[in-house]
Amino acid sequence: MNNPKIEPIEIDLLLEAVFRRYGHDFRSYARASIERRIRQFMAGTGCASVSEMIPKVLNDKEFFSRLARYFSIAVTEMFRDPFVYRALREKVVPLLRTWPHFKIWHSGCATGEEVYSLAILLKEEGVYERTTVYATDFNDEALERARAGIYEVSKIKEASRNYQQAGGKASFSEYYHARYDAAAMDGSLKERITFANHNLAADEAFGEMHLVFCRNVLIYFNRELQNRALGLFTESLVHGGFLCLGSKEDIQFSSVSNRYKVVDGKAKIYKKKDTP
Repeated sequence: MNNPKIEPIEIDLLLEAVFRRYGHDFRSYARASIERRIRQFMAGTGCASVSEMIPKVLNDKEFFSRLARYFSIAVTEMFRDPFVYRALREKVVPLLRTWPHFKIWHSGCATGEEVYSLAILLKEEGVYERTTVYATDFNDEALERARAGIYEVSKIKEASRNYQQAGGKASFSEYYHARYDAAAMDGSLKERITFANHNLAADEAFGEMHLVFCRNVLIYFNRELQNRALGLFTESLVHGGFLCLGSKEDIQFSSVSNRYKVVDGKAKIYKKKDTP
């Protein structure tokens, strides 16, 4: 019973129940990823089958919240893939600087480490005070952690190393306050960030963004939902705005590939063309 058989129709019914009851739409998430996370959830809760889960999801909001945490991809770290932040610093910020004020949408921000990384970079480049950052995720628990900006001290050593590789201009210790086994990000980094719930599967675009930052999220979507998300990003961006994706993602075979030119192929940074 360690690896129970899960029928596709059971997953269909579970995801439909979640959507109709709570409005969270996971129906277009990559099915292999969803099935893997359902199995992990079943192992952690002692549920013997997906069919057993469905009435609990419908009638117990806390049970659903626990399940949603399994569906939320919160793999992140400070200055993850430092070369991406170096590329942003060298190839994107100089052009953002030409706008008197600019807006950034960080979609799928998870627990916030990369949002604060971006804030640090913008602060060091002297443009943070001209920035408004909208950091969104569908997972309210992750958003609360992001708002708090408190992380395990054990992660700071790696964060400091990533920061230096990303072209950091100071000591990383200037940006957090350590106490016991926790590190709190400096309050000044939060001043320009608004955290909000947003679901790429169901919600609409943000307007007039100059940079959309969404890394290692689309790989968990099927092609239809990938195109929906990329359509939202494209609709949100001003002409000449930038799209930054994860290292495992690109726009090559998407419905919006002709709307962009490549800024940095390795970092997966694209610039929206002035005309379609």
